[in-house]
Amino acid sequence: MDLTSILVQAAAGALGGNAAGAAAKNISLGPVGNSITGALGGGLAGPLLGGLLGMGGGDMSAGMDFAAIAQGFATGGVSGALTAAVLGFIKSKFA
Repeated sequence: MDLTSILVQAAAGALGGNAAGAAAKNISLGPVGNSITGALGGGLAGPLLGGLLGMGGGDMSAGMDFAAIAQGFATGGVSGALTAAVLGFIKSKFA
């Protein structure tokens, strides 16, 4: 796992977090909260999700191929959306 793939997954996680917040207004953390939560979820949980799904072979350090970038966006976006949705749900239950 190199820095480029983590940054791609964090950016995709921020987009996924904002998409989850826009889709479910009752669990939204606000634009900044969704972005931060999604970026952390995408950057930290994205590689784990890729490994669980068997998509851990894409390495962007060997070159910027489309498959590795698409894989990073997919795993980072899904992880970021899930992280933002779960934390937003927990926040809404305690508020």
